[in-house]
Amino acid sequence: MDFDIPADIQDLLDRLDQFIEDEIKPLERENDNIRFFDHRREDSRTDWDRDGWPNAEWEALLKEMRRRADAAGFLRYHLPERFGGQDGSNLAMAIIREHLAAKGLGLHNDLQNESSIVGNFPTVLMMEKYGSQEQQEYWIPKMLAGEARIGFGLTEPMAGTDATRMETTAYRDGDEWIINGAKRWNTGMHAATHDYIFCRTSGKPGEAAGISNFIVPVDTPGFKVEFMWWTYNMPTDHAEVTLTDVRVKDSDLLGPEGHGLATAQLFVHENRIRQAASSLGAAQYCINEAVKYSRERQIHNKPLSANQAIQWPLIELHTEAAMLRELIRKTAWQLDKIDDATEISDKVAMCNYRANRLVGQAADRAIQTHGGIGYSRHMPFEHIFRHHRRYRITEGAEEMQMRRVGQYLFGYGVDNEMFETPSFAARFNKVQRGGPASWLD
Repeated sequence: MDFDIPADIQDLLDRLDQFIEDEIKPLERENDNIRFFDHRREDSRTDWDRDGWPNAEWEALLKEMRRRADAAGFLRYHLPERFGGQDGSNLAMAIIREHLAAKGLGLHNDLQNESSIVGNFPTVLMMEKYGSQEQQEYWIPKMLAGEARIGFGLTEPMAGTDATRMETTAYRDGDEWIINGAKRWNTGMHAATHDYIFCRTSGKPGEAAGISNFIVPVDTPGFKVEFMWWTYNMPTDHAEVTLTDVRVKDSDLLGPEGHGLATAQLFVHENRIRQAASSLGAAQYCINEAVKYSRERQIHNKPLSANQAIQWPLIELHTEAAMLRELIRKTAWQLDKIDDATEISDKVAMCNYRANRLVGQAADRAIQTHGGIGYSRHMPFEHIFRHHRRYRITEGAEEMQMRRVGQYLFGYGVDNEMFETPSFAARFNKVQRGGPASWLD
């Protein structure tokens, strides 16, 4: 087997590096834009007088970065060709995300808001896979042009990872639906024109079937952003939203009625593998910087790196990063080979929770290795730690991702929807018959 980076992907990485040097780094240095990345970063990015939203200058800089990346042919890389993309593979995206994050903080790949010169478009991909032909033709050009920005409203005050217990409901009234409920951590609401709202339209609490996904204009009567949740890493785009007798039409449904969780699963799988790759890249950056500093820092007339107490923790982290790299790339490669991501949902979960845990450990170790200066905001490690800490909760808490692995490994907590997936049923039945460990491959 050949584990080298494929030549076409390596060529893309080289072109991305050149583009960063030619276009993005100069933009980053213009007009004191570096304030968004140095010790002033959080304060410079946040409009404290507008409920903690990203401020206008920061958003304008990100918009210009995306414009340049799009003009250079990089931004839409992962999207289908018919939407201006290059049908980029999951493997390529994993390698790219790790590569960009390993460069550290910068306009080329900002961690705080998932903005990158190679875009991640999960809401667009949801529309591309589950939208009708009319919806795709209407929405996707607008989404890519920035004329339509669709938030993601899945989590609720009393329903987080277990979305089957959501309390937001919709019922028919003639040719319309009426939605009532509330959403928490509703992403993108500081600038959204519309919102993906998941609600129960049939079935019972705890059942996966019966949940539908509606595209709701945020200016619809009864739709209200109550406030923005301030977070560990500001600024925030996460809102508390209430819906009171909000009216929508059948044409606002994304995907079949009652099967809205499938659209959410696509969002989650797309984000989990990319988050894993980004976390790995950021972890490797922290490790590399800690090694570099420990070799330069002198203590008791010798390099700090001469001490095994410094070496061994970094060796452990470097080793785990190497092992995770192979798992992430293999899993991304497997995602490119299958039609149904649930076939390897456990592998995606493994990648995500382990990488997100690793980057926190690596950032913490980099802080410790650098000593007092590592604790300061003049170094990037506290920002990396605070940002990536949320990944151990978002896209499914790590405990729930471990539970997913357990479902495939032991069969505990398996729901009917999973059993209906032929690939899962075959794998589960094989291990129950005493199949070899290789059944997970």
